[in-house]
Amino acid sequence: MEAKQQSEPVAVRDVRSLRRFNRYFTRRIGALDDHYLGQDRPLGEARLLFEIGEVGEGGEGASLRELRARLGLDAGYLSRMVRALEGQGLVRVGVHGQDSRVRVAALTSAGRSEVAEQNRRADALAEGLLRGLSPAQRDELTDALGAARRLLRLAAIRVEVVDGGSDDARTCLDAYAADIDQRFPEGYDPATLVPPHEVSGDAGAFLIAYEEERAVGCGALRTLDPGARVGEIKHVWVRPGARRLGLARRLLGELEREAAERGFGVVRLDTHASLTEAQAMYRACGYTEIPRYNDDVYGAHFFEKRLATPRRR
Repeated sequence: MEAKQQSEPVAVRDVRSLRRFNRYFTRRIGALDDHYLGQDRPLGEARLLFEIGEVGEGGEGASLRELRARLGLDAGYLSRMVRALEGQGLVRVGVHGQDSRVRVAALTSAGRSEVAEQNRRADALAEGLLRGLSPAQRDELTDALGAARRLLRLAAIRVEVVDGGSDDARTCLDAYAADIDQRFPEGYDPATLVPPHEVSGDAGAFLIAYEEERAVGCGALRTLDPGARVGEIKHVWVRPGARRLGLARRLLGELEREAAERGFGVVRLDTHASLTEAQAMYRACGYTEIPRYNDDVYGAHFFEKRLATPRRR
């Protein structure tokens, strides 16, 4: 079940601004041309070649499943493009060495040469666009594009409520435990992870953030004091490759909304002394430090936030 997204309406001006940029940029880089960058193929095939090289670099190739997720393509459309590239001698298709059910695509020698030429032409196009700007303007554009990419990545991530005992939930928690075991001076005992039954069904909720079908973050909510309508947030975590997007704050906000829908008027959480960035985030998100409220051996700072409009389900 997908978690409820932020309810603030999107302004018409914001929608039109994004569409206007998309129309300008796709025209400016030649995305509408069926001979993208002057090569004998449209942008879709050129991008697929690039992704096969990126994903499959140094391995057995790129699985068609991962390519579908990365590019957001229909399975049938992707298969037709792969066959076309295979027919041109640029790609070879086989099965994964460790799982014969997984089909993989890899670049041939001709395919690698094609991608190298594609990159050369794309670099030249980008350099030509940037040449008309001063160094200061290039810096401004680079910063703006970095911000745009970060925000669009965050917007594309979906957050879902899953069963706390599901494979994805336990995989996330295992990765969380391994991560903080490296960060805590005393290490971390995974036996202290929240048990599935406390973050499932009526007892609580487990949220996972998915980017291109891959779990890249998680967070849990459990009932701390039913009578006092108090919930506890646990294990807010983001994979290293998805950090600095604002995803941790988004997960925190989704957990707060989940708590409000369950009728909680207050949420609490604790954090380790070494996690200074987490402490700063909680304070910035309206949490107030309170005295110790639990016996968590890793807890050094304890926080509480009152929810504005709790609603019972």
